[in-house]
Amino acid sequence: MTPATPAVARRPRAYVAVRGPQAVEYLDRLLSNDVPESGSADALLLTAKARVIAPLLVWRRGPEDVLLLTEPELGDVVHAHLLRNRFAAKCDIEIEQHASVVVFAPDVDGGIENRDYGEPAFEVLDSAVDVTLDDEELERRRIAAVTPRFGRELDERVLPAEAGLEERAISFTKGCYPGQEPIARQHFRGKVNRRLRVLEVDGDPPDAETPVTFDGKDVGRVTSAVPGLALAYVRVEVPDDAELHVGSATARVH
Repeated sequence: MTPATPAVARRPRAYVAVRGPQAVEYLDRLLSNDVPESGSADALLLTAKARVIAPLLVWRRGPEDVLLLTEPELGDVVHAHLLRNRFAAKCDIEIEQHASVVVFAPDVDGGIENRDYGEPAFEVLDSAVDVTLDDEELERRRIAAVTPRFGRELDERVLPAEAGLEERAISFTKGCYPGQEPIARQHFRGKVNRRLRVLEVDGDPPDAETPVTFDGKDVGRVTSAVPGLALAYVRVEVPDDAELHVGSATARVH
């Protein structure tokens, strides 16, 4: 039997390289997660108050070579932030130009593991492979996997725990980094009032910021949507079997 051809989608990105004898040590002082010894890991650049500056896919290309993949509009932001905080660290920080595709397969030679879509996937740079999935289908997979995106689910109003990023992008055992204190305080002593949830929504996709209501009360807001599905921040006390309303449409927790 001929193996099925894996699905492939374009993934717009910006890329920032950090190289040098102190590259890993330097990044470990700034990122919310450890730089992996090999392969990839998710991490965040945070303000001192634990607000997200940029989400990152951190790829260890070599012993002294780390490539940071972020959203296309955040390349200059990440580059400037790293340069501003470098001080005497022995490393070079440069923007690189690449093109990413996401290949949905159990393994891909030379691929960077990507955990954004709820199924095995690898990001491949500068490949001539044919694209088979359109942008809407890739967005649907992201929404179904409850993966937040900067500028939609992640902005200055949101804490990482509300977006479900604690397990995948934050280490609670590593050394100090900006934002660590409020992150740890919230994790060990507190709780969040809202969480990111997937909603099944009747009718046309709702616009971002459309209110979510339950029993006539405002309990959340939509952040992203495709036909039939939406991501929304919803208060934690809303039960999973509740009938919600998104604008004039009926919705249910997926």
